[in-house]
Amino acid sequence: MSSQATATESSQPRYAAIKAHIRAQIESGQWPAHFRVPSENQLSQDFSVSRMTARRALSELTDEGVLVRSQGLGTFVAEPVPAGSLLEVRNIADEVAARGHSYAARILKLEQTVAHTEVAVALGLAEGAAVYHSIIVHLDNNLPIQFEERYTSPTLVPEYLQQDFSAATPNEYLTRVAPLTEVDTTVEAIGADEVVGKALEIKPGTACLQIWRRTKSSAGTVSFARLVHPGNRYRLGAQLRF
Repeated sequence: MSSQATATESSQPRYAAIKAHIRAQIESGQWPAHFRVPSENQLSQDFSVSRMTARRALSELTDEGVLVRSQGLGTFVAEPVPAGSLLEVRNIADEVAARGHSYAARILKLEQTVAHTEVAVALGLAEGAAVYHSIIVHLDNNLPIQFEERYTSPTLVPEYLQQDFSAATPNEYLTRVAPLTEVDTTVEAIGADEVVGKALEIKPGTACLQIWRRTKSSAGTVSFARLVHPGNRYRLGAQLRF
């Protein structure tokens, strides 16, 4: 085995050692986004393993969104997964623009409906009361990265249904007309159902990150939203200082 692999040779399975090496190269900046990583043949020689073992390492990193494979060209370092914050309510269009990418939205639903029990409790409404309902898919360079289902109070935001959410996101609009004073957030891991899978262009059962978010203004609870991200296209972070 070559010297580059000696740090991991005794403590991990061979395929895991290759994965750790590749991750270390990426995290150190030695292999930037779009860098072509060594081939299966090269990795099998460097780590003294079979091509099958090297292929497993590359395949798993591709499934995890660390690498991307291009037929006939090779395997490359993927662009960093977009990161959101647990401590801030950010406009996803601004996040995409900050990466130098193109933002777009698909409006799947924009309607008035009735509040079922969970929504009524979240918004402080009577069960069966009128509520505004929207479903929007947010895209980064035409790649779906968020499925947003939102219920909004008609009393606090009466003109919600008249908005063009392909021009301004619900977050941007609500922040402007009903400035936030409080946010409740819950995060969980789920498998995509058929509706979410179709909207995000992923297979049903694909691992996703689901965020439940209730936002309040000084006048009351404004909206209750479910935000679903494909697990390999998004991550959450937070920084606390004491």
